[in-house]
Amino acid sequence: MTKVTAAACTWREEGGGEAAAARILPFLEEIGIAVDWIGDAKEQLLGGLAIVEGRILIDPDTPVWPGDLLHEAGHIAAVAPEDRPTLGPLEADATDEMVAIAWSYAASLPCELPMRHLFHDGGYRGDSAKLRSSFATGHYIGAPMLGLYGMTADLRTALAEGKPAFPSLSRWLR
Repeated sequence: MTKVTAAACTWREEGGGEAAAARILPFLEEIGIAVDWIGDAKEQLLGGLAIVEGRILIDPDTPVWPGDLLHEAGHIAAVAPEDRPTLGPLEADATDEMVAIAWSYAASLPCELPMRHLFHDGGYRGDSAKLRSSFATGHYIGAPMLGLYGMTADLRTALAEGKPAFPSLSRWLR
């Protein structure tokens, strides 16, 4: 199977395009989240993307928002390690969505993906502007759950225990 590359896919330019994907794909590989071609899988969560058996699958012919890769990776990253290999297709609940949103924001920083590309206007059920405002003002929806999973700490705990505070993560996978 050919490795998924940014150049081999169709990316939404208003989401950062191929340049954003070229930063995100190696990051996901480095932290241990697989991205493969969709092949015959039909369980697409978002246009062009699916989670099947704990991997993100991508349709190279469907225009994809690069930030949606991070959001879907957030679902994979936050799941218990023993459940990761069988994850997907998802029927995420509100808590899972908030955790994926917080994780994707933290991951957007090393990937140098601006918030307007992560929380793009083409998604988030019309709440993109609210999410951008919330995260820009330090109201990190979903971050407390990442703390419960041992992936980050709130500011008070971070200061007391010398741990990284959100949006820094002490580990990328639960």
